[in-house]
Amino acid sequence: MNERWNLDSLYHGFSDPNFTGDLQALKVACGRFDTFTKSLEEMDPAHALRQGVESLEEIARLVNQLAEYASLRQAADTGDAEANSAMGQVMAVYSQCAGADARFQAYAAELPNLDALLEADELLRQYQFYFRQVREGSRYLLGSQGEDIMARMQLSGSSAWSDLQAYLTSTVEVDYDGGITNLSAIRNLAYDGNPAVRKAAYEAELACYDKIKDSVAFALNSIKLETINAAQLRGYESPLDKALKGARMQRATLDAMFAAIDEYLPKFWAYLKAKAKALGHENGLPWYDLFAPMGTSGKTYTTEEARDYLLNLFGQFDTELRDMVAEAFANAWIDFFPRPGKTGGAFSAGIEKLNESRILTNFDGSFSDIVTLAHELGHAFHNHILGDQRILNRDYTMPVAETASTFNECVVMNAAIAAATDKEEKLALIESQLSDATQIICDIYSRYRFESAVFANRENDFLPADRLCEMMLVAEMQSYGDGLDANVLHPYMWVCKSHYYGGVSFYNFPYAFGGLFARGLYAQYEKEGESFLPKYKKLLHETPVRTVEEAARVADIDLTDKAFWAQGLQILSDEIDQFLALLEDKS
Repeated sequence: MNERWNLDSLYHGFSDPNFTGDLQALKVACGRFDTFTKSLEEMDPAHALRQGVESLEEIARLVNQLAEYASLRQAADTGDAEANSAMGQVMAVYSQCAGADARFQAYAAELPNLDALLEADELLRQYQFYFRQVREGSRYLLGSQGEDIMARMQLSGSSAWSDLQAYLTSTVEVDYDGGITNLSAIRNLAYDGNPAVRKAAYEAELACYDKIKDSVAFALNSIKLETINAAQLRGYESPLDKALKGARMQRATLDAMFAAIDEYLPKFWAYLKAKAKALGHENGLPWYDLFAPMGTSGKTYTTEEARDYLLNLFGQFDTELRDMVAEAFANAWIDFFPRPGKTGGAFSAGIEKLNESRILTNFDGSFSDIVTLAHELGHAFHNHILGDQRILNRDYTMPVAETASTFNECVVMNAAIAAATDKEEKLALIESQLSDATQIICDIYSRYRFESAVFANRENDFLPADRLCEMMLVAEMQSYGDGLDANVLHPYMWVCKSHYYGGVSFYNFPYAFGGLFARGLYAQYEKEGESFLPKYKKLLHETPVRTVEEAARVADIDLTDKAFWAQGLQILSDEIDQFLALLEDKS
């Protein structure tokens, strides 16, 4: 079995005539599209719409092939100068289409008979949702001159402040253990098996923020005020309203999800208190022990054993998923092992040309790496299910992006927990699950509360660093309750989390949505058995061409009903009960 992915089905290098030919074809296509959009008003609307869509499809196909190849080469070797150069060339060409795309979308949105034109053409009919989103989005545009001004001002506004936060947090020196380290390294020590290391790392981390907190506070204040002003100018009710529309999600869904979470929060607090007691803490869990490992699981796996494990498990679940996983292993979709220059972490990238994916991991043989493989293969399965969607209908929003991946995790973890006979191994598996779940429930809720408070106060007040720290502590105490030691929290989470400083506000609730949505689906599967699988696949298929609520209704799910979200939370609640019982047995 190949241990590195095969990219030859895309191109045989950057000097491959197919690569250079496609890059030239992209230049021609972008130029042709630009010329076309400058004469739209002179054309028959039906012809203009069809030609515009065909041009965008051609550009999207070429960009996906070229950019994915360059990106995958970069990920495999960050020092690949050819890949870096090629990616720059592709993006430079593609960026020239931005103005033309905006002109085409503005033209389409203003057509009074757009719906009738779409219905009358077989190709356009498949893009009804796409143009629905174009038309709805046009309500919040400021015109070509206004959009240009906003884009230019952001370069010296929010983008610059974001760059400052990234620079400060990546370069700040952390005094630790008689030497100097960086923020990323010190935060990773939260997972260390030695409690003294975790505590010392936490104290060193908090101490370093004093050096940069005031500068980062200016960055946060400036970004959030710009966001408030931009939302008002565009006609959104609020930054949250803008975020929800971008996610294609209703406020009623968000409210239902948080209402269900509110009811289950005490259960998570019970888990945290039990973990605290097991680790020797009497007043709740101190922040530095949130990620303290518990239990033991020493078994390791080869890549062949990982393959056989997943094929056996997914074969019991769904043959289509099993067959795709078998193809991924057999046809070198996966780059397994760490090596110098290779990107860390894991990801899955869809390649429309091949109706395949490529998966990067840094496999070390642990069971957690099998879970990671299952997760990334879930993304690949989502891409597989979308194989018959037209290329402009492939983009789904962040709340549903983790559906198939987290669903796969549920399949693997539930099977592993059920099969574990050693109590220490079962404890390790369950605690790992609960630690991750607590992040998407309690921590995400605290981030949402904090950001909401910042927006509520920033319009009229500058929020200095000390006040931001106070607001962060309030949000943490509300979300973690008495599960954490109130004297050992993390007041500087607003400094280190880059999500507060990016171009998307409320880059938090989609994590809770994704985790609970997948678990809710898994609960449905447990109730309905194999009869649920066609609905599950149909739901995945519809995610790019419907709102999240519309996609869920394909599987007979009402996301505005608190009871659905309670299903996923109940799964976690049951796992907490197992965790508590295992700790009771140990005592």
